[in-house]
Amino acid sequence: MSQMTGSVRVLHILAPARQGGLERVVSMLSEQQGRDRAHIAAVLAPDDANQHPFINALEAAEIPVTRVVVGARSYLREYRSLDALIARLKPGVIHTHGYREDVIGGAVARANRLPTVSTVHGFTGGGRRDRLNERIQCFALRRADAVLAVSRPLVDRLRRAGVRRERIRFIPNGFTPPANTMTRVAARRMLGIAEQAVVAGWVGRLSREKGADVMLDALEQSDASWRLSMIGEGKERDRLKEQAAELGIGDRILWHGAVANAGALFPAFDAFVLSSRTEGTPIALFEAMHARVPIVAARVGGVPDVVTSEHALLVPPEEPGTIAEALEQLRREPSAATLRTDLARKRVLQAFSAEAWLDAVEEVYRTVCA
Repeated sequence: MSQMTGSVRVLHILAPARQGGLERVVSMLSEQQGRDRAHIAAVLAPDDANQHPFINALEAAEIPVTRVVVGARSYLREYRSLDALIARLKPGVIHTHGYREDVIGGAVARANRLPTVSTVHGFTGGGRRDRLNERIQCFALRRADAVLAVSRPLVDRLRRAGVRRERIRFIPNGFTPPANTMTRVAARRMLGIAEQAVVAGWVGRLSREKGADVMLDALEQSDASWRLSMIGEGKERDRLKEQAAELGIGDRILWHGAVANAGALFPAFDAFVLSSRTEGTPIALFEAMHARVPIVAARVGGVPDVVTSEHALLVPPEEPGTIAEALEQLRREPSAATLRTDLARKRVLQAFSAEAWLDAVEEVYRTVCA
């Protein structure tokens, strides 16, 4: 692992969800940097203060974490808590993740005259409130010393939002393989999947931008032998269950909720489907590539930077019928699917190594500290 000149300490600030790609990226990055250099400030709601899977995983890896417990709109209290933490830790760089901390954490860092780096993991779009938050976030990002975009479309989006080009760095996420990948039999047993079942896996946050509703429509249009294993939680869970009932496919779906170490369970699947409307560089895609699972992925965000038709079946976004056709193609052409999975595993290990990713991030730290 590379070491940064002077071993400057990095304070990562985020308001973590219970699971998600952003949280996985921060976990991997801080674990690569090590407990002597990385510290996490996790801004949490009171209900999450005592038990949170993101923090549990960090503590198991012996990465120091400070819980900043505040209400949903306790912005002044959050500002003061982060200010006190910075005064105590005296970090060399502040690295923010997510729109709330790009705004509040970035403001605290600048008040303390510290270099600021932000990783933009993606924009969700959606309703009026989400779009307003993104405009506020982009305004804050204009003042960051460096902004890391995880996909090429994000680079263009940031430039249009007024972030200076010389401050934007295109750095796709890296990948650390799971320590213990399960066998197909063990993974299926854990998920309650029958040995002979034909199963598509879907892993992600149950929110509109991830396109779980598109996947349900695709399942309804697929051969009746396909089952769907859905791993994830989110605000759309109840609505999605209603959709499944209306489509008459409720008995073909396993709803697992949030599952710890989900990356180790990919061998359970006969296919992995990424049906998102928008993406940065999805970690779940890396996990499927590493596990040699045939992939059907929407051609959105950073996905084409990660895989081509050599590695996956790429489909247009919001076209469930095309996903259904791709699943049928996997069944018709198993040898072609196997070839793609072999090439995909090779690519994720060679092109998205954690070491190269960390080197790129550390070079940004060196630049902003200079």
